[in-house]
Amino acid sequence: MKTRLIRLGVFGCALVFVAAFAGNPKFAFAQGIRAALPANATANTYGSGWECDRGYRKNAGSCIAVTLPVNAYLTDSNYGLGWACQHGFERNDDNCLPVALPANAYLSGTLGDRWSCGRGFRQLKNTCEAISVPANGYLTENSSGSGWTCERGYRAMAENCVAIVVPENAYLTARSYDVGWECDRGFREVAGACNAIKVPANGYLSGRSYGNGWECDRGYRKAQTTCIALQIPENAHVDFSGNDWDCDKPYRKRQSACVLRGPS
Repeated sequence: MKTRLIRLGVFGCALVFVAAFAGNPKFAFAQGIRAALPANATANTYGSGWECDRGYRKNAGSCIAVTLPVNAYLTDSNYGLGWACQHGFERNDDNCLPVALPANAYLSGTLGDRWSCGRGFRQLKNTCEAISVPANGYLTENSSGSGWTCERGYRAMAENCVAIVVPENAYLTARSYDVGWECDRGFREVAGACNAIKVPANGYLSGRSYGNGWECDRGYRKAQTTCIALQIPENAHVDFSGNDWDCDKPYRKRQSACVLRGPS
């Protein structure tokens, strides 16, 4: 008798629970969403609405099957066609056709729907043309331009690699432009030759490619091709450049002397 009463009590509580939720507007709305779901659809986890299952697309409140062409696969996106072409195929309207690979080419791109020419070849319209490398040249990894460059000691001229004539007291540079050489330290280029730089007494080589190639020591200044000592007046010092002078504070420069500042 006691067991029967417990069972009746549990059943009554269950009825009360169902009745309570049945009267809840949110519960009724959720039930309505499930009832309104079309075939091959799933209710959204968050918010309202629903989405078609993989392999189906929305069409006037229903989910219709995606027509998958040959050499294609279904995508997980809820937008677009719902399919994409397999690697090595490209879309042509509603079909997936093989990518037309010319000789000496390979499939490229993340989707494998493009092609690139192999090393030693360059694209010419829809073909891969062999790159003609001249003597003393080599292939580059750059697909633009000529596709080749000259060995060190040669420079490109038209379609050939011509030897660079390096004058005495000069060395080859790694640059593929300009003359391809530079003068050694202590020499400078004059009319295609490297002439020795004449450094005057109290001067030193500057190492710069411009100017006369030398500078005066600190305490001296340039005077044409020589370095002459600075004539520093009283209450003055050699300035930061090392080739001129400035007045000590509180003196100020007036012509070739340093004078005290007047009252303000």
